[in-house]
Formats: sequence, C-alpha cells, structure tokens
Amino acid sequence: MVTAQLKPSLIVIQLSGGNDAMNTVVPYTNGIYHDSRRAIHLTEHNVIDLNGTLGLNPSMGPMKSLWDAGKLAIVQGVGYPQPNRSHFRSMDIWHTAESDHIADSGWLGRTIRELDPEAKNVITGINFGRGLPRALHAKGVPVASVGNLETYGLMPDIADRMTREMAVDVFARMYGPDDTRDAMLQTISETGMGAYLGADILRTAPAQYSSSIEYEGVPIAQSLRDISQVLLADVGTRVFYTQHGGYDTHAGELENHAKLWHELSTAVNDFIADLEEHGRGDDAVVMIFSEFGRRIQDNGSGTDHGSGGVAFVLGNPVKGGFYGEYPSLDPSEQLEGDMKFNNDFRGIYATVLDQWMGINPQEILNKNYEQFDMIRR
Repeated sequence: MVTAQLKPSLIVIQLSGGNDAMNTVVPYTNGIYHDSRRAIHLTEHNVIDLNGTLGLNPSMGPMKSLWDAGKLAIVQGVGYPQPNRSHFRSMDIWHTAESDHIADSGWLGRTIRELDPEAKNVITGINFGRGLPRALHAKGVPVASVGNLETYGLMPDIADRMTREMAVDVFARMYGPDDTRDAMLQTISETGMGAYLGADILRTAPAQYSSSIEYEGVPIAQSLRDISQVLLADVGTRVFYTQHGGYDTHAGELENHAKLWHELSTAVNDFIADLEEHGRGDDAVVMIFSEFGRRIQDNGSGTDHGSGGVAFVLGNPVKGGFYGEYPSLDPSEQLEGDMKFNNDFRGIYATVLDQWMGINPQEILNKNYEQFDMIRR
C-alpha cells in the first residue's frame, strides 16, 4: 500500500542479451516445448513447479521463496508490436518506450524529471554499472553512474588529505558557476559539478551500512548490495538501475543460463532480505526485463534471437502470481518460429509508474496502456 510514510523506490534490472523466457518459466508439460528443444529442454523432474504446468528454471530456487510468499509477479508473453530481433534496436525500444520511432529520451530519464523537475537532487536516479543506459537519459536530468560504491568519488587514489583538498578546490573552480561560459561549456560545467556533488553525497552511504546478509561476490550481487546501501542511506534516490549480462545464449545454454539465474535469483533474494532486515521491505519494487525472448526451436546447444519474453516484478508491495497467458506454442500461433507477445511491456511501466511511483504514466509514455492489478494499495 502506497502511503505518505513510504518512500517508494524502483529498482530496474536489465538482463542483457535476450533472456530465454521458455527456459526461465518452463512449459514443462507441453509436448511442443520438448519436441522443439530436444537438446536443451527441462523436464518435470528438474523444474521448480509453480502450478502443475509451468515451472521455474531449477537454478531459480531463491526466487521460488518470493513466489511462495506472494511477492513475485510473473508477466508472460511480454513484447511489443512488430518485434525487432536486433539487440540494439529492441533494447532501445524498451529503454525509450517508443517502438514507432527513435525517441530522444529514456522512460526513466523522463520519470526522474517528473520526480525532481528542478533537478535539485543530482542522485534522484543512479545507474550501478559502466556508462549511462539510454533508459536513464533525458536532457537536463542528472544521473550518477556508479561502478563501485566503495571507491566511488573523485580522485579516490589520492591518499594525502591536503593534496586531495587542493585537487577538489581546482575542480570546484573549474566547474563552479560562471556566467561567461557559452551554452556547451555551461552544460559540461553543470554535469561536472553534478558528478562532484553526487560523489560527495554517496560517499557517506557505505559508512552508514551494516547488515547480516552476506551477498555473493559476483557483480550483480555487489550492485544490489550497493543499491541497498544507498536506499537505506535516505539520500533521496528513487530510481536505481543495473544490468546482468550474458543472456545471449546461442551456445551452451543449459549450463550458462543456469549459472546466470543462480547468480541473479540469489542476489535478488538477498536484496529483499536485506531491506526486510532494516525495516524497509515495503519501500522498494524490483522490475526485471530483457530486450527479447529466444526462438521456440533450439539450434543444437542454444537458442537464437526471438520474441515473446517474460518479465518479473517483485517485492513486498507486489501482488504475486501470473499475469497474462503463456503464449501458445502451436505452430499456427507462432510468429515466424517465435512466441507471440500478448502483453505490451509498456503496460508494466504504466503499472509501476501509476500504482507504485504515483506518477501519471501518460506523462511518461505519451499514451495510455492497460495496467495490471499488481501493486497492493
């Protein structure tokens, strides 16, 4: 339930490469599935059963505990009209929420601008990882990009305090207000000063953090631990973004996919437990997506680019369960060898924007999309 006491935050996890939806939420009683995937099918003996016909990948045990607690929503058949099998174009569509044309901003960048229209807080949105994902980009919207929270900040290798303070003073004079700069230099100046201020604020988060949860030493787990530290520090961050890569499973899928989902499921479960330990489990919703699914037919040891994916929304505020129907695998219902989408991904965006973040989704998505009754109110 969203109340004035809650501090609703959204954590978005991107599964880069195109996660295989069929071997994530497995139609293990479906003969077409087994016939199409003779090399990489999962059987009823090793899936984690959910409802007698669908089961989770066997490496997703930690997420099954979230399902059992009613905190995991599985949105089936996720996609968009006229699916594109290019990583770059499909990811751009998910990042901008525009499938008909190339947009100039990301949906989360627009969300951050709505949350903080005057850009008073330079860390309203943070990416944990390298670069700045297109989803977070919007003109005039500052977003911090953090590789490692423990070392994040300016000049972390300068050990001598006096030397560091001198360097900071030079930096501040370089990027401080100056009415004589032209527009381009002023933009660079504002970006630089924003980075400086963000680093200064975020430097306090690790020192305030203490937890009994022991995250694994893999990048996705460390990113979620960093997100927990910042969320618990109450520095005003509302939108968190991170990525988990390696889902382009053209070969060796069974082993690679299992490893990826073990890492992610364990990390997500630890993250939710961490928030719970600190009494903040009601403050966060996590959304997990990938740019597309994979083809129904395997290629011998893996799967090629397809459509009809799966998305997850989870956390204490989420009404767990299945949303939407699993796409038919019947050849007459396939889309050129792929599962047809039956849920527009922007319906998930609209749901978390409206029901969780308290934002009019039409302001962000430029159109009304059917929402799911997914958030406890």
